[in-house]
Amino acid sequence: MRYMVFVKMAEDVGDAPAALEEVMGRELGEAFASGSIIDAGGLYPTAQSVEIRLTAGEVTTTDGPFAEAKEVVGGYSILEARSQDEAVAGARRVIEIHREFWPGWEGSVEVRRIATPEEGPPSRA
Repeated sequence: MRYMVFVKMAEDVGDAPAALEEVMGRELGEAFASGSIIDAGGLYPTAQSVEIRLTAGEVTTTDGPFAEAKEVVGGYSILEARSQDEAVAGARRVIEIHREFWPGWEGSVEVRRIATPEEGPPSRA
């Protein structure tokens, strides 16, 4: 099963410490090699993004940055896992590494299963 993992944090958190980047690089390298991570990356700031919205039949396009948000998605990964518990354990590891190597960092990680074409649209319930 595949899972999309979003890393959420304050946008103005600053640059990650070198020690965190080193550990995350090593962890990601091992995860890519084992096949447990399919893709991963950091996202550019919202100031460099565009939102296209449909509201009341009207399509609007807005250049970032957008209204203040407490947290934004700053990174993502796509995991291959045997179960949701396994995916959650991998995502929890990311939080634990941040706690250890970036004192004061606050954020969250959201784990969501990706529906396959064979499964059809995911249930909204």
